[in-house]
Amino acid sequence: MSDLDTRRTSPDLGKQERFAGEVVDVLNKGALALLISVGHQTGLFDTLAGLPPSTGDEIATSAGLDRRYVREWLGGMVVGGVVEYDPEHETYVLPPEHAASLVTAAGPDNLAGMMQYIALMGEVEQQVVRCFRDGGGVPYSAYPRFQALQAEETARVYDQALVDTIVPLVPELPERLRAGIDALDVGTGQGHAPVVLAKAFPSSSFHGLDLSEAGVDAGRAEAARLGLGNVRYTVADSTEISGEYDLITAFDVIHDLARPDATLAAIARSLKEGGTFLMGDIAASSKLEKNVGHPFGPALFGFSVFYCMTTSLSTGGAGLGTVWGQETAVRMLKEAGFTRVDVRTVEGDPLNVYYVARKD
Repeated sequence: MSDLDTRRTSPDLGKQERFAGEVVDVLNKGALALLISVGHQTGLFDTLAGLPPSTGDEIATSAGLDRRYVREWLGGMVVGGVVEYDPEHETYVLPPEHAASLVTAAGPDNLAGMMQYIALMGEVEQQVVRCFRDGGGVPYSAYPRFQALQAEETARVYDQALVDTIVPLVPELPERLRAGIDALDVGTGQGHAPVVLAKAFPSSSFHGLDLSEAGVDAGRAEAARLGLGNVRYTVADSTEISGEYDLITAFDVIHDLARPDATLAAIARSLKEGGTFLMGDIAASSKLEKNVGHPFGPALFGFSVFYCMTTSLSTGGAGLGTVWGQETAVRMLKEAGFTRVDVRTVEGDPLNVYYVARKD
């Protein structure tokens, strides 16, 4: 009898008990994720961070929220180890060490905003379950909040790091942008990345391209509000890029596409001689075993099943999901015509790696 057969008939009871405990922890942490999402969206963490030890009613009043809901939420935060409670004075306090991961001022370190994706996945759970049985996918239209959440998430990184940290990954690119070049952002979403770059480099011209009319409208509105004349947006398919550019960027989008290979080929064709493609995408491996122990491993596979893979499959696309890792990304970049591909990481952005790709 094999070891596996023996374990099936005589399981290790200690291991069984430990795993049961882990599953209970998953249940508790899943509920806690939703409560943290609520705290982020209602501004409760920002309110708590600015208060001394306070009662539930005082916290609700400061936040302008319903007292009953705030008190119940605070209970979840206390038993979840997020907020500290003084039973003698019935006061709550958010430790500064916890606030560093939960408040808006934390910027890229604010993980509370990421919890909103857990709720987003729950909204489409039954549709995904249907796909397990029938195949196909869940369409992008089923995620009306996704683009806004993605814009919020990326803004935390790009407002702080795009100009001073990510752009310099490409040798001499800051100098070229200051002198004036033409740049395109593929899959721009709500167009915030071109706005950040247009503000920093007024001599260059920036173009955002996306299939979402709502996203493009948001980008145009932000550019107009800031009075930026060097940024424009187009509603178009990423496989049909018009014009030529010195720099093309694509941030956290290629692995979601129905035809990533066709998009990469279009990007390669649209680069001017000596141009660069700067791509940010998920920090994972194409080989499953290399993702064991990844600090965001379960989250990445969850995001893939509930969004990345399924939206691509809904259009008959490739549905790369987590198959798209560094190994696959480099291979597909080279197949698209890029002969030099450097893979870089950025401190403060643990979810992404950055590819600097050029054609000789």
